[in-house]
Amino acid sequence: MNKIAKIDNELEKAREKAAEWAARVRDLERQRQEEENSQIVSAVRSLKLTPEALAAFLTDPKNALNTSGQVGPKPTDTKKEVDTHEEADND
Repeated sequence: MNKIAKIDNELEKAREKAAEWAARVRDLERQRQEEENSQIVSAVRSLKLTPEALAAFLTDPKNALNTSGQVGPKPTDTKKEVDTHEEADND
């Protein structure tokens, strides 16, 4: 076998490997996208929003949860709790 034939043989093997790796990269990218989508769906479902509230959230995320009937308890006023504890400590 001459030198050019050896190089051609190596080149063919390298192209086959490159094709295999390209297919592997595409498969891993697809798997990653599927997992990312799954995590997004889980996060959105955990908000327990109605379809209307979800649409409002997607339209205006800054104000949607405040005006769309946010699920769950409202945050407590921690300032009042701190003041009460400070008064008790000062007595």
